[in-house]
Amino acid sequence: MKTFLLLMLEFFKTGAFAIGGGLATIPFLKEISENRGWFTLQELTDFIAISESTPGPIGINMATYAGFKAISGEFDSGLWGILGAVIAPLSLVVPSVTAVLFVAKFYEKFKTNKYISASFAGVRASTAGLICGAMGSVFLAMIWNAEVWKATGDFLKAVNGVEIISFALLTFCIFKFKKIHPVAFIGVGAVIGLVFGL
Repeated sequence: MKTFLLLMLEFFKTGAFAIGGGLATIPFLKEISENRGWFTLQELTDFIAISESTPGPIGINMATYAGFKAISGEFDSGLWGILGAVIAPLSLVVPSVTAVLFVAKFYEKFKTNKYISASFAGVRASTAGLICGAMGSVFLAMIWNAEVWKATGDFLKAVNGVEIISFALLTFCIFKFKKIHPVAFIGVGAVIGLVFGL
């Protein structure tokens, strides 16, 4: 029961302060990973990949996956994990829905308030900084497997070569071929992983 309450608290907090959309949840998920140990940074990169390649908002997808992983890992049961997959996204959206209802009621008063406009300018900047910082950690986890390094001490095994190749190739292609749909890049990334990872 304590784990469920902690899960609700962590995702409620994430929903309340992750201003800026789904990507803004990443710093909070990174903190959950470090403080709660429900999932590793390596698994967080998997959450992001799965969430980006499936339909629906990234924040909800990540909360669903993280909730499932946290609870199924704690209780060693996929059935309990499903409950975690329901509780986490619900906890995530409650603050947002409450805020939207509140703002909708008082929108006319808020939109011309210079203090509120100024505070949101600062919040946007801090959110962008949080996202950049968290993405740096996620990027590092993508190219470097710290768990393998700790277990083996082998530099070459700890370097994620497939991810580095995929990242370099796809980053080049994204800038070179701007009219290609993002789904195509996700598909190519999956193929590269299959070809080089097997």
